Amino acid sequence: MAFSDSWKKLKEGLTKTRDSLFGKVVQLVNSRSSIDADLLEKLEEILISADVGVDTTLTIIDNIKKRVKQEGYDSSSRLTQLLKDELLTVLPANEGSVSGRLLLPEGPRPHVVMVVGVNGAGKTTTIGKLAYTYRKAGYRVVVGAADTFRAAANEQLEIWAKRAGVEIIQQSHGADPGAVAFDAVSSAIAKKAEVVIIDTAGRLHTKTNLMEELKKIRRVLEKRLPGAPHEVLLVLDASTGQNALQQVKHFTAAVEVTGLVLTKLDGTAKGGIVLAISHDLKTPVKFVGVGEQLDDLQVFDRSAFVDALFEGTEISSPNETERIMPDERRIRP
Repeated sequence: MAFSDSWKKLKEGLTKTRDSLFGKVVQLVNSRSSIDADLLEKLEEILISADVGVDTTLTIIDNIKKRVKQEGYDSSSRLTQLLKDELLTVLPANEGSVSGRLLLPEGPRPHVVMVVGVNGAGKTTTIGKLAYTYRKAGYRVVVGAADTFRAAANEQLEIWAKRAGVEIIQQSHGADPGAVAFDAVSSAIAKKAEVVIIDTAGRLHTKTNLMEELKKIRRVLEKRLPGAPHEVLLVLDASTGQNALQQVKHFTAAVEVTGLVLTKLDGTAKGGIVLAISHDLKTPVKFVGVGEQLDDLQVFDRSAFVDALFEGTEISSPNETERIMPDERRIRP
């Protein structure tokens, strides 16, 4: 893989997860000469401690056991490659990209993206970075500031929209969020913009239920442009670990989340949550945040992600005795 700026940022952003998770894997492999039941049990503990998730971990371990038995792998030095293969298997492909390049799906324009998530997850900054990512890919973007319940939300989003070089549609604090969403789509249609990104509240200061408010915005978008929103992206703070799973379940039940944006991966050793969410909940990760700069939101590419996790952790190449003939297998698991 070419060492582009985005690759370097991804590799650096996953340093804490790589050191915590795969540093332990390397130590484990170096302490053993063969793949046996005890080694796999310790690998299971390492994966679970990195928030890979119990179900996902068990799937990975079971698949490794099958490959060890079927293909005759014996030496522990093969473990990292087996693990790498299985991580790629449990991560679904990001259909919104080609080799890490953002690609809008075929369909009507504008392509409407509704962004949801709790306050503190990095939703506002993510929308600014997302708008920049779409603009950089060649699309004209309109942002709708429909988080009208938080006093500073409009001001913050306006700053990010200016930095991203995109238009923002907003109203006064306390305005009807649905009206803002309606106006944003109308503006995009009139100006022939290709993408509309709608910000939403992460918490309400009224007795109104948040999920009901989000459902209302979704209905307004559908009324203004049949089929909208075309995507509902949930922004998650990766450092929250397993709590993120519950957020996915709640938001999906309310507004049919279609994809995830995982922020703050650079600040946590719990990057394994990407695997847990993708595999356990079958919700694809669309973008990952690996820094604070405008271009630090990256289109999720599972191959690049796994490569970055394993960068610098490879064990020495297996020798000729590490793979044995089927009739000589000594499978211990």
